[in-house]
Amino acid sequence: VQLQASGGGLVQPGGSLRLSCATSGFTRNGYTVAWFRQAPGKEREGVSCIRIDSSTTRYADSVKGRFTISRDRAKSTVFLQMNDLKPEDTAVYYCAVRFGSMTYDVRSYDAWGQGTLVTVSS
Repeated sequence: VQLQASGGGLVQPGGSLRLSCATSGFTRNGYTVAWFRQAPGKEREGVSCIRIDSSTTRYADSVKGRFTISRDRAKSTVFLQMNDLKPEDTAVYYCAVRFGSMTYDVRSYDAWGQGTLVTVSS
């Protein structure tokens, strides 16, 4: 399984960005794709995840109501729509995949995309 994240950039507070995670190599059902983020000096934290087979989703409390995770089955891409961005959302965002249920345990993910930097600043 391979992942490639893109879509980061500089945005003003209150703005929006959409991150993309292009995936390849999925050969069976049962995968979870998650977005994590890591701010300078902080641990990597889970932001949102989605079950590929059911589209069930989960969000961290800090992003509920602002971020939306979705997938495009045809293009094998998972998106993270981020609205009403705040300076505290500034971080490098990573997508990751595991075979199994949704979790924010970093250690349980099998493959990671390269990070994409999101900077929220005026």
